[in-house]
Amino acid sequence: MGEVAPLALPFALISDTVMGGVSRGTLHQEQVQGRPAWRLRGDVSLENNGGFIQMAADLQPGGAPLDVSGFASIAFEATGNGETYNLHLRTSDLTRPWQSYRQSFIAGPDWQTHRVPFSDFAPHRTEAPLDLTTLRRLGFLAIGRAFEADLSIGAVRFYT
Repeated sequence: MGEVAPLALPFALISDTVMGGVSRGTLHQEQVQGRPAWRLRGDVSLENNGGFIQMAADLQPGGAPLDVSGFASIAFEATGNGETYNLHLRTSDLTRPWQSYRQSFIAGPDWQTHRVPFSDFAPHRTEAPLDLTTLRRLGFLAIGRAFEADLSIGAVRFYT
């Protein structure tokens, strides 16, 4: 099965404070257990209708769509504190910030490669099917419950 080289993604921190929530987080590039990674840490709070912190990245400059229809899955390396996190995908079809295609995963204490078929992503607050010709953005989130987040993401790749 073929793969594409790891994506060099410019992740940015986004939290529920954009909607009045009070979750707090940090995002840094650092060495985690001997590997270069993006590390998301913080406290997820449900106060003020909040409940998330995330590291998000456009797949191409300016959010231009990327055609990944030639691939069957996305894979990423992750380690963390044993909590459940989400990977969200966004396409050009989605116009509201709460819309996405979602898949959960557990980030254990050791580096693990998670390989997720695109067919496993569930639409959230959208009727539009996942259009792999218009993939724009991906995000790794600590979401939905109050907890302390510590998630590190290494390489992200697409696979056929």
